Amino acid sequence: MQMFFVEPGQIAGGRAVITGPDVNHIRNVLRMKPGEIVRISDEKEFCGQCRIEEISPERVVLAVETQGLSTELPAELVLFQGLPKGDKMEWIVQKNTELGVSRIVPVAMKRSVVKLDARKAAAKAGRWQAIAESAGKQSGRTRLPQVSQVKTFNDVLTESAEFDLLLLPYESAEGMEGARRLLDRAAPGMRIGILIGPEGGFEPSEIEAAVAAGWQVMSLGRRILRTETAGMALAAALMLRLEP
Repeated sequence: MQMFFVEPGQIAGGRAVITGPDVNHIRNVLRMKPGEIVRISDEKEFCGQCRIEEISPERVVLAVETQGLSTELPAELVLFQGLPKGDKMEWIVQKNTELGVSRIVPVAMKRSVVKLDARKAAAKAGRWQAIAESAGKQSGRTRLPQVSQVKTFNDVLTESAEFDLLLLPYESAEGMEGARRLLDRAAPGMRIGILIGPEGGFEPSEIEAAVAAGWQVMSLGRRILRTETAGMALAAALMLRLEP
């Protein structure tokens, strides 16, 4: 079932109105017709099924039929991702959106091979946000994740104080028992940070600074995971822990 997002003011009196680029997508790409059912969300209070009543070049009018449950995790997961090479960030954004991550923050670290100037960073962030929105619709998210502009490692340390649980997978960490104890601390209502290094990993000084800022170093098992895999593995483990 197709998912679309609207502003809260576009839902009233048992009707919802879709405007903007989604109208062309519904009319000319999906070729949907009156009578078909779609899901809509205002990313705040409403998520439900609607029946298409009217399709015009300017808008699609829907009749609200049922209001459903949110598909969001009961905790906020924020992924701080060390900038990877190539198009890996696109894959990371897409898959972590499917897993329920609320916000994705690209981070320039000491071992990041990619170096982006302000113009390129802004263009990349726009591309990544579009991927997050597409993946959010495909996976039935009721709130679209936000992809931030590229941050520095010091920005991450400054923001660390705003979280309830800070998790940093590191290949030098030992023992899954400690990792399980950390995962068991995750609970509904928490704001949980995940910090992943780039391909070259973390510099020792970055680990020291992160630990001083409250990040908990943990293992993800005996195998070394790639940068594009590590965040997804931890997000999936948290999803299984938190999903009602």
